[in-house]
Amino acid sequence: MTATAGGRLDPGASVAPVRSDDSSPAAALGRATAHLLSLQHADGWWKGDLETNVTMDAEDLLLREFLGIRTEEQTRATAAWVRSRQREDGTWATFHGGPPELSTTVEAYVALRLAGDAPDAPHMRAAAAFVRERGGIAAARVFTRIWLALFGWWPWEKLPELPPELLFLPSWAPLNIYSFGQWARQTIVPLTVVSAHRPVRPAPFGLAELHTDPANPYPARPLAPSHSWEGLFQRLDRLMHRYHRHAVKPVRRLALRQAAAWIVERQEADGCWGGIQPPAVYSLIALRLLGYRLDHPVMKAGLAAFEGFTVHTEDGKRWMEACQSPVWDTCLAVVALRDAGLPGDHAALVRAADWMLGEEITTRGDWAVKRPRLAPGGWAFEFQNDTYPDIDDTAEVVLALRRVDHPDRDRLAGAVERAVNWNLGMQSKDGAWGAFDADNTSPLPNKLPFCDFGEVIDPPSADVTAHVVEMLADTGRTRDPRTRRGVAWLLRHQEADGSWFGRWGTNYIYGTGSVLPALVAAGLAPDHPAIRRAVAWLADRQNADGGWGEDMRSYEDPATWAGRGESTASQTAWALMALLAAGERDSAQVGRGVAWLTATQRPDGTWDEPQFTGTGFPWDFSINYHLYRLIFPVTALGRYLHDAPLGLGLGGER
Repeated sequence: MTATAGGRLDPGASVAPVRSDDSSPAAALGRATAHLLSLQHADGWWKGDLETNVTMDAEDLLLREFLGIRTEEQTRATAAWVRSRQREDGTWATFHGGPPELSTTVEAYVALRLAGDAPDAPHMRAAAAFVRERGGIAAARVFTRIWLALFGWWPWEKLPELPPELLFLPSWAPLNIYSFGQWARQTIVPLTVVSAHRPVRPAPFGLAELHTDPANPYPARPLAPSHSWEGLFQRLDRLMHRYHRHAVKPVRRLALRQAAAWIVERQEADGCWGGIQPPAVYSLIALRLLGYRLDHPVMKAGLAAFEGFTVHTEDGKRWMEACQSPVWDTCLAVVALRDAGLPGDHAALVRAADWMLGEEITTRGDWAVKRPRLAPGGWAFEFQNDTYPDIDDTAEVVLALRRVDHPDRDRLAGAVERAVNWNLGMQSKDGAWGAFDADNTSPLPNKLPFCDFGEVIDPPSADVTAHVVEMLADTGRTRDPRTRRGVAWLLRHQEADGSWFGRWGTNYIYGTGSVLPALVAAGLAPDHPAIRRAVAWLADRQNADGGWGEDMRSYEDPATWAGRGESTASQTAWALMALLAAGERDSAQVGRGVAWLTATQRPDGTWDEPQFTGTGFPWDFSINYHLYRLIFPVTALGRYLHDAPLGLGLGGER
């Protein structure tokens, strides 16, 4: 196998050529396997683009405007991308085919104003009219209004207060920074610095056209009843605003120094923070406000990291990934290729295992606040994110590594043992697992006026718990009491209709597709009532064309949308993986699902999937993982043709 000029691996003779007119499942699997192998980087990893929505692109331009580094080329290419995502009615959505969304439309509109689009242009007039109809800027989420406040388009006094003294709260206190999920925590700390400084850069234009009533652009919002959590925190926020005006200067300076140290200590080797966009942009703004020059090594590294998140299209457009998923994509690709029939010592798999072993995290991160005596060992989602390994990636990497015949078996076994022990130590007290922290379940953070966008805590979820249970079963721990507690949690959290909620994928199809293989691997018989209810639910949700699909709106309206939507390759594969685990290989539903995959495959071996099937925050932040459309069909077709996942669900016996 040789590397191509682009750093990809040429599968060469590793996969037998398949006739393009062969429509059999085996031929479809052959084409898909060859395509997946061709996408592997020479260093051993896979990474597909991670597409979200145009707020990433708008905020990139706003960040550069704030720092004084926005270029004409960046602006032109980004604006072209933003325009290409505008709906026919002049608005922007947060996912393909989704409804118009107010805050996304506001941010996209401002980005196009920065690019020079005239407010009286038809596409701009339509966007502004929608914003006004939905309540104007005043109705936009807090994060959007923070971006506008940086340029004086919204008053800081009309935003929730985030004092940096928050960092003084001990880890046992309510609303301390560790009571927030890792993604929220990393964002809140730099925002306390921004909130303390309340900076305003000169606005390059006005935004009166985005107010419902320009004569009253900042309407007061009525307070909720004082006996409600919302009302209590609204009144507490008023006190925090008073404190801002009378903060004790030595205490405020100490808090800001502590915030700066916290931020800098968590910058990763690649210059980013947490491998995700919000902490990175706000950390750069915060450090600039604290006096860090643009040529300071911390700032230079942070800005340079954004280049790695930038995607340039062939037609000259530019867009930003909110995050990157190489560890996740690589471990899933390895599992898929083994299911497709590649031998465990295949050069591509060994190379991938080498890379994954090199990405193991053996240092302590924020997770150790709750688990101070737990030894480290695990993997993050991104290239660089040693502070925040996650439980889901760690479980899936273990499943992948155990299926590779690596020449250094002791090295691999050591990494697996450390990872299993770390995941076991991260089990929450209810028996399940969250994504990044243990027992991150306080209800208070979600009550804050600041937290009106996305989930800010990290409670256990069915999909993550299922992947850990599957991993524990695969490593011979089926009878371990901790595994049984995870299984019991999953059984308790089955929905009344037989499905499971999907926290990190859309939605009930993802949850069910994750849980059924785990339950069977953990010893539940296919005729178990919980499994039969799930099989019946999947059969009921199968589309007339034979595939499965679920729209993001199932998070908002499950009664209408749960398991409903246009058929997609990834969601059809998840349904098939569940049905195959439940012993339904010869069922009509599986046959129709496999037929849909083979009929819709592209000639190059992959599938078209503009739909978003990944989840960042349920409903609020949706993701299109560009490799899902390929990796999961390879897994499903491989398991269909081989009649069982290779090496999985065997109680650790290989």
